[in-house]
Amino acid sequence: MNTTNGESSPTGYEFAGVSISDSKSKPPVIYSDGFFGGRDVIRIVLLVATVTLSCLLLYKSANNPFKMVLSPWNTDYYSSKIINETSLEKAPKKEPVSELERVLMNASMEDNTVIITALNQAWTEPNSTFDVFREGFKAGIGTERLLKHVIAICLDNKAYDQCLKVHPHCYLINTTDSNQLSGPNRFMTPGYLKLIWRRMDLLRQVLGLGYNFIFTDADILWLRDPFPRFFPDADFQITCDDYNGKPSDKKNHVNSGFTYVKASNKTSKFYKYWIRSSRKFPGKHDQDVFNLIKSDHHVEKLGIKMRFFDTVYFGGFCQPSRDINVVNTMHANCCIGLDNKVNNLKAALEDWKRYVSLNTTVPVTKWNIPPRCGY
Repeated sequence: MNTTNGESSPTGYEFAGVSISDSKSKPPVIYSDGFFGGRDVIRIVLLVATVTLSCLLLYKSANNPFKMVLSPWNTDYYSSKIINETSLEKAPKKEPVSELERVLMNASMEDNTVIITALNQAWTEPNSTFDVFREGFKAGIGTERLLKHVIAICLDNKAYDQCLKVHPHCYLINTTDSNQLSGPNRFMTPGYLKLIWRRMDLLRQVLGLGYNFIFTDADILWLRDPFPRFFPDADFQITCDDYNGKPSDKKNHVNSGFTYVKASNKTSKFYKYWIRSSRKFPGKHDQDVFNLIKSDHHVEKLGIKMRFFDTVYFGGFCQPSRDINVVNTMHANCCIGLDNKVNNLKAALEDWKRYVSLNTTVPVTKWNIPPRCGY
């Protein structure tokens, strides 16, 4: 058969890579523009489209048939799924946190700050230190909301059990020598010293985990939110038994019962050094060791910026705040014996409640506590 231009037609045709022979059929009709007839083209296009769509549907149907039926050409879906699957495969598995980390995460403020106190069985008995401590937060100005950030470090099982009955954040630090740590532990007894250094090691761990902390003895009344009184640029801030009027003077007579420490590499190293130094000075408590090392070369080299709190704002029985209109905390320091501490803390709390009920400033501050109670 000849074409209209006189050239011989080939014996077969190729369309989309498929050879179509005419050996057993009539040759297709060729138009002057050289294409197949319209019906043949439509059939072939429909066939190819049907096969292609079927393959795509079969390929993806196992993963999400509904998604493919609704949107078979959604390339964002494919790429996002590949990215998600890849990231899941490569993401490291999160290690389970320790019990201490769990408690810290549950109790921490937005800036990773927690409030920590330490308790034993004697202090958690009903109407004892911990009850008065919690009552102080509830009676204070702007302090009740802070109680949810308090972690009670329990030094024996009975303290832990009692703590769980009244407080959401309790942590049992050790039980191997709980009998020695569970009693009243008067000042400077072997049990007292062991309790102090066990507590110090816990604070070192907290810094190592990246948490700022306020450590507060349980025999401290929180009467106002102390945060506005903190020095914003200090690494380590501590209260005093006696304040000499100079917040940066290391000669202040410190009391480690209330400290505010920001987590950093240098404060973590400082606590390690502080604890390690206790071995060089056996029989000393943390305050004595602090006074022995606070100005030595190693601490100076760390660059710790220390500040010492005015007893007007952070008072105690050693040097009571002379102005109840601005006081933040009141500590039962210079007071020997658990019963003495509890009774005089309750008296100071009653003084505070009477002041709050007046709803005005007072010109004279008088605390109904004996000077240096129990000495």
